Amino acid sequence: MTKASQYGFTLLEMVCVIALIAMLAAVLMPALARHTSRAQLQAYALQVATLLKMDRDIAIRRRADISTSVDAPSRAIHSGATAEALRIPEDVRFDALLPKTCRQRAALSTISFFADGMSCGGAIALTRLDQTYEIRVNWLTGRIEIVSRAPIAN
Repeated sequence: MTKASQYGFTLLEMVCVIALIAMLAAVLMPALARHTSRAQLQAYALQVATLLKMDRDIAIRRRADISTSVDAPSRAIHSGATAEALRIPEDVRFDALLPKTCRQRAALSTISFFADGMSCGGAIALTRLDQTYEIRVNWLTGRIEIVSRAPIAN
């Protein structure tokens, strides 16, 4: 044998290295996938806004009051008009600023929409790392908007 044949890698060594990389990827990929990305955070904000807009539209169409339930401790939002519900992942900070009363009644953690399109208002903030999306419901017009903002430092 010459010294030249001792350089390089054998096929067996290459297969072992590839197998180790594959095992590491199999262990690490599920851990990475559990974290909400910026795109997913934006998608959650759009889903919340869509659910709120749907409840408002149904309130106008049916000429009846509809209340969307916002349960921040359990990280859920439930439509008052349909059976639709949204769950926000644990790694996303979920804050809700809701009215205490609405038309002289206790609001009970809801955003209410009325037949005339108005609302008692409210805001839901979804934050992950350095990105926050705030879904705001205007009390006078019932208009729903998504505002992207920097998180407030504590």
